[in-house]
Amino acid sequence: MFSLQELEAAANIVLDAMPATPQYNWPLLCERTGCDLWVKHENHTPIGAFKLRGGLVFLKELLASGDKVSGIITATRGNHGQSIALAGRKYDLPVTLYMPHGNSVEKNNAMRAFGADLVEYGVDFDEARVEAGRVATEQDLTFVPSFHRWLVRGVATYAYEFFNAVGDLDTVYVPVGMGSGICGLISTRDVLGLGTKIVGVVAENAPAYAMSFETGEVRETNSAVTFADGVACRVPSKEALEVIRRGADRIVKVSEDEIAAAIRAYYNDTHNLAEGAGAAPLAALVKETNAMRGRKVGVILTGGNIDAPMFHKVLSGETPQLSEAA
Repeated sequence: MFSLQELEAAANIVLDAMPATPQYNWPLLCERTGCDLWVKHENHTPIGAFKLRGGLVFLKELLASGDKVSGIITATRGNHGQSIALAGRKYDLPVTLYMPHGNSVEKNNAMRAFGADLVEYGVDFDEARVEAGRVATEQDLTFVPSFHRWLVRGVATYAYEFFNAVGDLDTVYVPVGMGSGICGLISTRDVLGLGTKIVGVVAENAPAYAMSFETGEVRETNSAVTFADGVACRVPSKEALEVIRRGADRIVKVSEDEIAAAIRAYYNDTHNLAEGAGAAPLAALVKETNAMRGRKVGVILTGGNIDAPMFHKVLSGETPQLSEAA
């Protein structure tokens, strides 16, 4: 999806706004998984998630394109919105964000703090996305999709940092929401000429990408009710699916209980916060421990933006009920 030169240019855009995030080899996680395990800490960005990288590069490229931009609008469950909101503030562009009713209170507060106007609409992300697109046309605003090559090139910079810092990774596990993260990882691996296997991870309750990967065509679902809101996708991107089908080794589905257990593992073993989507890669690795034992493995902790009441419930040994995640 991009050349090495384009990737390096994106890295410079990102580094102008934030330092590279760390990657750590945590002994207790290594014991837990039986692997030489490295965690890429995207929960350490200025928005607590990897998405910031994409927003910075997208808006930079948009302004450089010469197109008239009177304002930005997009749909989000939180991290994408924070990314666009912070980038909009950096580049002095007004930002409107659509999210479904019942969205994360703390993510909503963070988006407002970055200066965005928020509108709640619909019961899930895809309903909010359709409405945001309609409003963009009606009000002549620039709509930022959840998947776009500029977004992919931006978020790919975490993979560029990771692969340059940690060599000879056998496999990297990454969550799949709308696909920018895994596509950036695949594309970076390919442009660097590496042999690392890429494994996507989805929630069992939001299996659209897993179903699509298996069948080779976009498969939509009627719902995606998971407390891991970053992977709550009902309608996969056809463009993303093509990249994933071409470059991923497999997609693993994890349960709500397994995601909750991985959040607890991150806290107990590293004292890091992981939101549901951010913990999903570790959940998948734990699920595949027998097959992966002894290998050098990476997991992308894509974000740590979990609301306090939900985190308290998880730390108490519970799994948030589906009605609480709707």
